[in-house]
Amino acid sequence: MRIMVIDDEDSMRHMLSVILKREGYDPVAFADAGKALSALDGNDFDFILCDIKMPGMNGLEFLKALNESGLRQTVIMMSAYGTIDTAIECMKLGAYDYISKPFKADEIILTVKKAEERESLKRENSRLKSEARKDYDSSDIFTRDKKMIEILSLVEKVSNYSTSVLLTGESGTGKELVARAIHYGGNRADKPFVVVNCGAIPGTLLESELFGHVKGAFTDAHRNKTGLFQESDSGTIFLDEVGELPMELQVKLLRTLQEGEVRRVGDTRSVRIDTRVVAATHKDLKEEIKKGDFREDLYYRLNVIEIKLPPLRERPSDILGLAGHFVDKYARKFGKPVKGISKEAAVVLSAYSWPGNVRELENAIERAMILEETSTIRQESLPIGPKTATPASIPSPDELSIKKAQESLEKDLIKKALAKTNNNKTRAAEILEISHRALLYKIKSYGL
Repeated sequence: MRIMVIDDEDSMRHMLSVILKREGYDPVAFADAGKALSALDGNDFDFILCDIKMPGMNGLEFLKALNESGLRQTVIMMSAYGTIDTAIECMKLGAYDYISKPFKADEIILTVKKAEERESLKRENSRLKSEARKDYDSSDIFTRDKKMIEILSLVEKVSNYSTSVLLTGESGTGKELVARAIHYGGNRADKPFVVVNCGAIPGTLLESELFGHVKGAFTDAHRNKTGLFQESDSGTIFLDEVGELPMELQVKLLRTLQEGEVRRVGDTRSVRIDTRVVAATHKDLKEEIKKGDFREDLYYRLNVIEIKLPPLRERPSDILGLAGHFVDKYARKFGKPVKGISKEAAVVLSAYSWPGNVRELENAIERAMILEETSTIRQESLPIGPKTATPASIPSPDELSIKKAQESLEKDLIKKALAKTNNNKTRAAEILEISHRALLYKIKSYGL
């Protein structure tokens, strides 16, 4: 790493250069802060060690000029005439650290190593945020389904508001993915996104996890703990399976939503927070309210905007598209030359009802990618087969109505034809051997 050393004393520049070279750094020394500032333009320096008291441009003036230039190097200030006030002023101007002269070689190296570690963490944090934004942008949610396209349009509209959002739908429909799209698609994208599975944390620990606690609040509270609501301040907290919250915590959550503040367990004061809440559940919360297991006032606080995600069986046109998306994903991940899906496998995938929804489909493709030894996913590599791939719309054997059976069969055949032709109704009508007009009538009649 290249380190700029700025000091008007020859002996100090020489000593610092020797110390830094011995540790494997590449020091470049300057006696004049003005010339050092000019040298920064177009040259890549990782850190700067700068004296404060110098003729011409002093260290504090150098810091101010550095800020005005828009450069963001990590600066460590040095001085033999330092006071607490000087150190504070340096920090206010953006210096990372301050060292008083005379110092030992170990002090300089330790300070530079700490700065190096800090920069590494900043880069990693920036990379993770970039990856998170890339992975969970709403444009990455694959769909051709009309309902899902409308949902993504709604996600885009709500992403810049702090309004509470309730995501409902069966397990595996992608509620967390949509929650992330809401967060990373809006003005809170660079702030924390905290996920809490309310059903996975024991009730006795959940209050402390959500709201934090102070030292001595209970037997094992050996230190203060910040809760997840505070950690997500200025960002988003995603409360997955919110229907599993115990009644006493529902009261506290309601207060947090109403007042915009949290109180740690055992504390006497509340802390203001600005956290957007996105909650999700596979339960029917209205039924839970009737049973007395969920508070009605909390339901209306969470349900300012409800987004109901359809199950995959109601999105037949998405099945093969999603499957292809997952093939590409795992081909990259596993480094396998699999390029597509065979016709026989496509028929099985399209006909299966997918009770586990998109999550089950992804798992099926991941398994097939591991087992597949050719360049195409074959039927035998899938965990489902013709016997399991029975459409969800076929009536049970106890149903004796010919009319209902015919309607069910027609709906299923139309869905398959539309899926096979990527929603091209003219081609679908040809495959079904009916007129285009008749197909349009049936699509409208069956609400497809």
